[in-house]
Amino acid sequence: MKNTLKVILGAAALGMAVSAASAGTLEDVKAKGFVQCGVNTGLAGFSAPNDKGEWTGLDVDFCRAVAAAVFGDGTKIKFTGLSAKDRFTALQSGEIDILSRNTTWTINRDTALGLNFGGVTYYDGQGFMINAKKLPGVNSALQLSGASVCVQSGTTTELNLADYFKANNLEYNPVVFEKFEEANAAYDAGRCDAYTTDQSGLYAVRLQMSAPDDHVVLPEIISKEPLGPAVRQGDDKWFDIVKWTYYALLNAEEAGITQANVEEMKNSTNPDIRRLLGVEAETKIGTDLGLDNAWVANIIKATGNYGEIFERNVGAGSPLKIARGVNALWTKGGLQYGMPIR
Repeated sequence: MKNTLKVILGAAALGMAVSAASAGTLEDVKAKGFVQCGVNTGLAGFSAPNDKGEWTGLDVDFCRAVAAAVFGDGTKIKFTGLSAKDRFTALQSGEIDILSRNTTWTINRDTALGLNFGGVTYYDGQGFMINAKKLPGVNSALQLSGASVCVQSGTTTELNLADYFKANNLEYNPVVFEKFEEANAAYDAGRCDAYTTDQSGLYAVRLQMSAPDDHVVLPEIISKEPLGPAVRQGDDKWFDIVKWTYYALLNAEEAGITQANVEEMKNSTNPDIRRLLGVEAETKIGTDLGLDNAWVANIIKATGNYGEIFERNVGAGSPLKIARGVNALWTKGGLQYGMPIR
Protein backbone atom coordinates (compact mmCIF):
# COMPACT_ATOMS: atom_id res chain seq x y z
CA MET A 1 0.00 0.00 0.00
CA LYS A 2 2.84 2.36 0.90
CA ASN A 3 4.57 1.66 -2.41
CA THR A 4 1.33 2.29 -4.30
CA LEU A 5 0.89 5.59 -2.48
CA LYS A 6 4.44 6.61 -3.32
CA VAL A 7 3.81 5.89 -7.01
CA ILE A 8 0.59 7.94 -6.97
CA LEU A 9 2.26 10.88 -5.17
CA GLY A 10 5.27 10.71 -7.48
CA ALA A 11 3.05 10.76 -10.55
CA ALA A 12 1.11 13.70 -9.13
CA ALA A 13 4.32 15.61 -8.46
CA LEU A 14 5.56 14.89 -11.97
CA GLY A 15 2.25 16.04 -13.39
CA MET A 16 2.48 19.29 -11.44
CA ALA A 17 6.05 19.84 -12.67
CA VAL A 18 5.05 19.26 -16.30
CA SER A 19 2.05 21.56 -15.85
CA ALA A 20 4.25 24.29 -14.37
CA ALA A 21 6.79 23.93 -17.18
CA SER A 22 3.99 24.26 -19.71
CA ALA A 23 2.25 27.13 -17.94
CA GLY A 24 2.28 29.14 -21.15
CA THR A 25 4.86 31.86 -21.82
CA LEU A 26 2.74 33.21 -24.68
CA GLU A 27 -0.22 33.71 -22.35
CA ASP A 28 2.02 35.34 -19.73
CA VAL A 29 3.56 37.64 -22.33
CA LYS A 30 0.15 38.68 -23.64
CA ALA A 31 -1.10 39.31 -20.11
CA LYS A 32 1.76 41.67 -19.23
CA GLY A 33 1.73 43.30 -22.67
CA PHE A 34 5.37 42.93 -23.67
CA VAL A 35 8.22 40.48 -24.27
CA GLN A 36 11.07 40.57 -21.72
CA CYS A 37 14.34 39.96 -23.53
CA GLY A 38 17.75 39.28 -21.99
CA VAL A 39 20.63 40.89 -23.93
CA ASN A 40 24.30 41.78 -23.59
CA THR A 41 25.02 44.87 -21.54
CA GLY A 42 27.10 46.39 -24.30
CA LEU A 43 28.34 44.56 -27.42
CA ALA A 44 28.33 46.82 -30.46
CA GLY A 45 26.37 45.37 -33.36
CA PHE A 46 24.54 42.83 -31.21
CA SER A 47 23.08 44.57 -28.17
CA ALA A 48 24.04 47.94 -26.73
CA PRO A 49 22.25 51.17 -25.79
CA ASN A 50 22.86 54.06 -28.22
CA ASP A 51 23.46 57.67 -27.19
CA LYS A 52 19.70 58.09 -26.66
CA GLY A 53 19.56 55.08 -24.35
CA GLU A 54 17.75 52.96 -26.96
CA TRP A 55 18.79 49.34 -27.34
CA THR A 56 20.21 48.47 -30.77
CA GLY A 57 21.81 45.44 -32.40
CA LEU A 58 21.17 42.17 -34.18
CA ASP A 59 20.13 40.34 -30.99
CA VAL A 60 17.94 43.27 -29.99
CA ASP A 61 16.20 43.34 -33.36
CA PHE A 62 15.48 39.62 -33.13
CA CYS A 63 13.59 40.24 -29.90
CA ARG A 64 11.69 43.08 -31.56
CA ALA A 65 10.77 40.64 -34.34
CA VAL A 66 9.29 38.23 -31.76
CA ALA A 67 7.34 41.10 -30.19
CA ALA A 68 5.99 42.03 -33.62
CA ALA A 69 4.96 38.43 -34.25
CA VAL A 70 3.04 38.29 -30.97
CA PHE A 71 1.59 41.80 -30.75
CA GLY A 72 1.87 43.18 -34.27
CA ASP A 73 4.10 45.83 -32.69
CA GLY A 74 7.87 45.57 -32.35
CA THR A 75 7.96 48.17 -29.59
CA LYS A 76 6.14 45.88 -27.12
CA ILE A 77 9.48 44.80 -25.69
CA LYS A 78 11.60 45.40 -22.61
CA PHE A 79 15.29 44.61 -22.32
CA THR A 80 17.35 43.27 -19.42
CA GLY A 81 21.13 43.68 -19.69
CA LEU A 82 22.82 40.50 -18.43
CA SER A 83 26.36 39.34 -17.77
CA ALA A 84 27.54 36.02 -19.16
CA LYS A 85 27.39 34.59 -15.63
CA ASP A 86 23.79 35.68 -14.93
CA ARG A 87 22.15 35.05 -18.32
CA PHE A 88 21.07 31.43 -17.85
CA THR A 89 19.73 31.93 -14.33
CA ALA A 90 17.64 34.86 -15.60
CA LEU A 91 16.04 32.63 -18.23
CA GLN A 92 15.58 29.60 -16.01
CA SER A 93 13.97 31.67 -13.25
CA GLY A 94 11.46 33.31 -15.60
CA GLU A 95 12.96 36.79 -15.21
CA ILE A 96 13.16 36.96 -19.02
CA ASP A 97 11.11 35.31 -21.78
CA ILE A 98 13.93 35.04 -24.34
CA LEU A 99 17.70 35.06 -24.02
CA SER A 100 19.11 36.78 -27.11
CA ARG A 101 22.64 37.52 -25.95
CA ASN A 102 25.32 36.27 -28.38
CA THR A 103 25.01 32.84 -26.75
CA THR A 104 26.63 29.72 -28.21
CA TRP A 105 24.43 26.68 -28.77
CA THR A 106 26.12 23.69 -27.09
CA ILE A 107 25.00 20.25 -25.95
CA ASN A 108 25.49 21.15 -22.29
CA ARG A 109 23.24 24.19 -22.57
CA ASP A 110 20.69 22.25 -24.59
CA THR A 111 20.51 19.44 -22.03
CA ALA A 112 21.94 20.13 -18.57
CA LEU A 113 20.78 23.77 -18.52
CA GLY A 114 17.34 22.97 -19.93
CA LEU A 115 17.41 25.43 -22.83
CA ASN A 116 15.95 25.25 -26.33
CA PHE A 117 17.74 27.23 -29.02
CA GLY A 118 15.53 28.81 -31.67
CA GLY A 119 18.11 28.80 -34.46
CA VAL A 120 21.53 30.23 -35.32
CA THR A 121 21.12 33.94 -35.94
CA TYR A 122 24.89 34.38 -36.33
CA TYR A 123 27.51 31.77 -37.19
CA ASP A 124 30.69 32.84 -35.44
CA GLY A 125 34.03 31.51 -34.21
CA GLN A 126 36.46 32.47 -31.48
CA GLY A 127 39.53 34.51 -32.33
CA PHE A 128 42.27 36.68 -30.86
CA MET A 129 43.14 40.37 -31.01
CA ILE A 130 46.44 42.02 -30.14
CA ASN A 131 47.91 45.50 -30.00
CA ALA A 132 50.24 45.32 -32.99
CA LYS A 133 52.37 48.19 -31.72
CA LYS A 134 53.09 46.32 -28.49
CA LEU A 135 53.57 42.94 -30.18
CA PRO A 136 55.28 43.72 -33.50
CA GLY A 137 55.88 40.70 -35.65
CA VAL A 138 53.06 38.64 -34.14
CA ASN A 139 50.68 37.60 -36.91
CA SER A 140 49.38 34.29 -35.58
CA ALA A 141 47.83 33.03 -32.35
CA LEU A 142 50.48 30.29 -32.41
CA GLN A 143 53.02 32.98 -31.53
CA LEU A 144 51.27 33.82 -28.25
CA SER A 145 53.03 31.28 -26.03
CA GLY A 146 53.57 32.84 -22.59
CA ALA A 147 51.11 35.65 -23.29
CA SER A 148 48.55 36.99 -20.85
CA VAL A 149 45.06 36.76 -22.36
CA CYS A 150 41.97 38.71 -21.30
CA VAL A 151 38.86 36.51 -21.27
CA GLN A 152 35.36 36.64 -19.81
CA SER A 153 34.36 34.03 -17.23
CA GLY A 154 31.34 31.75 -17.52
CA THR A 155 31.70 31.45 -21.30
CA THR A 156 32.62 28.83 -23.89
CA THR A 157 35.38 31.32 -24.76
CA GLU A 158 37.19 30.55 -21.50
CA LEU A 159 36.99 26.80 -22.15
CA ASN A 160 38.06 27.06 -25.79
CA LEU A 161 41.06 29.19 -24.80
CA ALA A 162 42.31 26.49 -22.44
CA ASP A 163 41.75 23.76 -25.04
CA TYR A 164 43.56 25.67 -27.79
CA PHE A 165 46.69 26.39 -25.79
CA LYS A 166 46.81 22.85 -24.40
CA ALA A 167 46.35 21.27 -27.85
CA ASN A 168 49.21 23.38 -29.24
CA ASN A 169 51.51 22.91 -26.22
CA LEU A 170 51.55 26.63 -25.50
CA GLU A 171 51.76 28.35 -22.12
CA TYR A 172 49.49 31.27 -21.28
CA ASN A 173 48.24 33.34 -18.37
CA PRO A 174 44.44 33.82 -18.37
CA VAL A 175 43.28 37.17 -16.98
CA VAL A 176 39.63 36.47 -16.19
CA PHE A 177 36.82 38.99 -15.75
CA GLU A 178 33.16 38.46 -14.94
CA LYS A 179 31.95 41.49 -16.86
CA PHE A 180 32.48 42.19 -20.54
CA GLU A 181 33.21 45.87 -19.85
CA GLU A 182 35.92 44.95 -17.33
CA ALA A 183 37.69 42.72 -19.83
CA ASN A 184 37.55 45.48 -22.47
CA ALA A 185 38.98 48.10 -20.11
CA ALA A 186 41.76 45.80 -18.88
CA TYR A 187 42.87 44.97 -22.42
CA ASP A 188 42.77 48.61 -23.48
CA ALA A 189 44.87 49.51 -20.43
CA GLY A 190 47.52 47.00 -21.47
CA ARG A 191 46.95 44.49 -18.67
CA CYS A 192 46.82 41.66 -21.23
CA ASP A 193 48.88 40.87 -24.32
CA ALA A 194 45.84 39.53 -26.16
CA TYR A 195 42.07 39.51 -26.00
CA THR A 196 39.92 36.54 -26.96
CA THR A 197 36.20 36.28 -27.69
CA ASP A 198 33.98 35.55 -30.69
CA GLN A 199 35.49 37.16 -33.77
CA SER A 200 32.43 39.35 -34.31
CA GLY A 201 32.90 40.58 -30.74
CA LEU A 202 36.54 41.41 -31.40
CA TYR A 203 35.54 43.77 -34.20
CA ALA A 204 33.07 45.40 -31.83
CA VAL A 205 35.62 45.65 -29.01
CA ARG A 206 38.22 47.10 -31.40
CA LEU A 207 35.96 50.09 -32.09
CA GLN A 208 35.84 50.82 -28.34
CA MET A 209 39.63 50.96 -27.89
CA SER A 210 41.34 54.30 -27.28
CA ALA A 211 43.42 53.73 -30.45
CA PRO A 212 41.44 51.28 -32.64
CA ASP A 213 43.94 51.28 -35.50
CA ASP A 214 46.64 49.84 -33.22
CA HIS A 215 44.71 46.60 -32.77
CA VAL A 216 44.72 43.65 -35.14
CA VAL A 217 42.43 40.60 -35.23
CA LEU A 218 44.58 37.52 -35.85
CA PRO A 219 43.51 35.08 -38.59
CA GLU A 220 42.92 31.94 -36.49
CA ILE A 221 39.37 30.80 -35.76
CA ILE A 222 39.68 28.23 -32.98
CA SER A 223 36.09 27.14 -32.45
CA LYS A 224 32.56 26.88 -33.78
CA GLU A 225 30.31 29.46 -32.13
CA PRO A 226 26.73 29.16 -33.43
CA LEU A 227 25.00 32.06 -31.69
CA GLY A 228 21.26 32.19 -31.24
CA PRO A 229 18.25 32.92 -29.04
CA ALA A 230 17.22 30.50 -26.31
CA VAL A 231 14.04 29.80 -24.35
CA ARG A 232 13.19 27.51 -21.45
CA GLN A 233 12.38 23.87 -22.18
CA GLY A 234 8.86 22.67 -21.49
CA ASP A 235 6.88 25.25 -23.49
CA ASP A 236 6.67 24.08 -27.09
CA LYS A 237 4.25 26.81 -28.16
CA TRP A 238 6.64 29.61 -27.15
CA PHE A 239 9.59 27.70 -28.59
CA ASP A 240 7.73 27.40 -31.91
CA ILE A 241 7.05 31.15 -32.02
CA VAL A 242 10.71 32.03 -31.42
CA LYS A 243 11.99 29.40 -33.84
CA TRP A 244 9.59 30.31 -36.65
CA THR A 245 10.26 34.03 -36.19
CA TYR A 246 13.86 33.23 -37.12
CA TYR A 247 12.80 31.20 -40.16
CA ALA A 248 10.35 33.92 -41.21
CA LEU A 249 13.17 36.48 -41.30
CA LEU A 250 15.23 34.19 -43.56
CA ASN A 251 12.34 33.24 -45.84
CA ALA A 252 11.38 36.88 -46.26
CA GLU A 253 14.90 37.76 -47.37
CA GLU A 254 14.97 34.85 -49.79
CA ALA A 255 11.61 35.96 -51.26
CA GLY A 256 12.78 39.57 -51.60
CA ILE A 257 10.28 40.88 -49.04
CA THR A 258 11.65 43.97 -47.32
CA GLN A 259 10.51 46.58 -44.82
CA ALA A 260 9.93 48.95 -47.74
CA ASN A 261 7.90 46.65 -49.99
CA VAL A 262 6.06 44.31 -47.62
CA GLU A 263 2.64 45.89 -48.24
CA GLU A 264 3.14 45.85 -52.00
CA MET A 265 4.25 42.19 -51.88
CA LYS A 266 0.87 41.20 -50.43
CA ASN A 267 -0.45 41.68 -53.99
CA SER A 268 1.98 39.11 -55.39
CA THR A 269 0.56 36.15 -57.32
CA ASN A 270 3.39 33.91 -56.04
CA PRO A 271 1.76 31.31 -53.74
CA ASP A 272 4.83 31.12 -51.46
CA ILE A 273 4.83 34.88 -50.90
CA ARG A 274 1.07 35.05 -50.37
CA ARG A 275 1.28 32.20 -47.85
CA LEU A 276 4.23 33.82 -46.06
CA LEU A 277 2.40 37.13 -45.70
CA GLY A 278 -0.85 35.55 -44.54
CA VAL A 279 -3.03 36.56 -47.48
CA GLU A 280 -3.54 33.10 -48.95
CA ALA A 281 -7.19 32.04 -48.79
CA GLU A 282 -8.10 30.05 -45.67
CA THR A 283 -4.52 30.02 -44.42
CA LYS A 284 -3.82 28.90 -40.85
CA ILE A 285 -0.12 29.70 -40.90
CA GLY A 286 -0.48 32.15 -38.03
CA THR A 287 -3.40 30.75 -36.12
CA ASP A 288 -1.67 27.38 -35.74
CA LEU A 289 1.08 29.27 -33.88
CA GLY A 290 -1.43 31.08 -31.70
CA LEU A 291 -0.79 34.29 -33.66
CA ASP A 292 -2.46 36.48 -36.25
CA ASN A 293 -2.07 35.30 -39.86
CA ALA A 294 -0.25 38.57 -40.60
CA TRP A 295 2.54 37.69 -38.12
CA VAL A 296 5.28 37.53 -40.78
CA ALA A 297 4.18 40.79 -42.39
CA ASN A 298 4.18 42.39 -38.94
CA ILE A 299 7.73 41.15 -38.30
CA ILE A 300 9.06 42.57 -41.56
CA LYS A 301 7.31 45.91 -41.00
CA ALA A 302 8.97 46.18 -37.60
CA THR A 303 12.52 45.01 -38.34
CA GLY A 304 12.97 44.18 -42.00
CA ASN A 305 14.17 40.75 -43.10
CA TYR A 306 17.27 38.93 -41.82
CA GLY A 307 19.53 40.56 -44.40
CA GLU A 308 18.32 44.04 -43.46
CA ILE A 309 18.89 43.33 -39.76
CA PHE A 310 22.38 41.99 -40.49
CA GLU A 311 23.47 44.85 -42.74
CA ARG A 312 22.43 47.74 -40.50
CA ASN A 313 23.79 46.22 -37.29
CA VAL A 314 26.98 44.36 -38.19
CA GLY A 315 27.29 44.50 -41.99
CA ALA A 316 28.09 47.09 -44.63
CA GLY A 317 25.71 49.67 -43.15
CA SER A 318 27.32 49.48 -39.71
CA PRO A 319 30.65 50.61 -38.23
CA LEU A 320 31.70 46.92 -37.95
CA LYS A 321 31.35 46.28 -41.71
CA ILE A 322 31.49 42.48 -41.30
CA ALA A 323 31.00 40.55 -44.56
CA ARG A 324 28.02 38.16 -44.70
CA GLY A 325 30.35 35.19 -45.26
CA VAL A 326 28.82 32.01 -43.84
CA ASN A 327 25.86 34.09 -42.65
CA ALA A 328 24.71 34.58 -46.23
CA LEU A 329 21.58 32.74 -47.38
CA TRP A 330 22.08 29.19 -48.61
CA THR A 331 21.21 30.45 -52.10
CA LYS A 332 24.27 32.73 -51.90
CA GLY A 333 26.68 30.09 -50.62
CA GLY A 334 26.07 30.65 -46.90
CA LEU A 335 24.59 28.56 -44.07
CA GLN A 336 21.39 30.52 -43.40
CA TYR A 337 18.46 28.34 -44.46
CA GLY A 338 14.85 29.03 -43.54
CA MET A 339 12.62 26.00 -43.05
CA PRO A 340 9.52 26.05 -45.32
CA ILE A 341 6.57 28.08 -44.10
CA ARG A 342 3.69 26.20 -45.66
